[in-house]
Amino acid sequence: MQPFTRVVGPAAPLLRQNVDTDLIIRIEPLTQLKPSELGPHAFEQIRYRPDGSDDPDFVLNRPQFRGAPILIAGRNFGCGSSREGAVWALMSAGLRCVIAESFGDIFFANCFQNGMLPIALPGATVERLAALAADGAPFDVDLVGKVVRAPGGETVPFDVDAQRREALLEGLDEIGRTRKRDAEIAAWQAQDRTARPWIWQLAS
Repeated sequence: MQPFTRVVGPAAPLLRQNVDTDLIIRIEPLTQLKPSELGPHAFEQIRYRPDGSDDPDFVLNRPQFRGAPILIAGRNFGCGSSREGAVWALMSAGLRCVIAESFGDIFFANCFQNGMLPIALPGATVERLAALAADGAPFDVDLVGKVVRAPGGETVPFDVDAQRREALLEGLDEIGRTRKRDAEIAAWQAQDRTARPWIWQLAS
């Protein structure tokens, strides 16, 4: 997993409420493509015209937001089904951070499992940041300092679970976090083999 320490770039404002995972990525591309190939299919129901051309009204199609690494989203972003592919599609499209008032619980957890930072902020703050983002001026999302620096110098602190923050900074998913404790696990196993040898006989 790619570590996340700091991301600098435009923040695309998409203040649409209740964007679900089916709108983020349809199920069909998930059955046919690798995670790294999903980017062009992210938001395709609202990103393209019926003839397949870009809809210029969709925020990620605007020149100042093409390739933006940050998305400023509406309330309850990532609700709906639990498909992890929603995060894969956003990351394949170049996004590394989503700022919203609230998130679907499973989507929120899947972000941390895949190297994306979801930031929950009060609705009024999200709207203010979206207004500051309108012209494509760069934002600075700093996970080390736990702050968002907006154009013009405004600094907005954010909270993040300490263990999840550490995992993002180090680029570790749950398996990687477990492997960090290999020595402790091996020591416990050795002690337990001595204390309860019959358990290990059954396990083998």
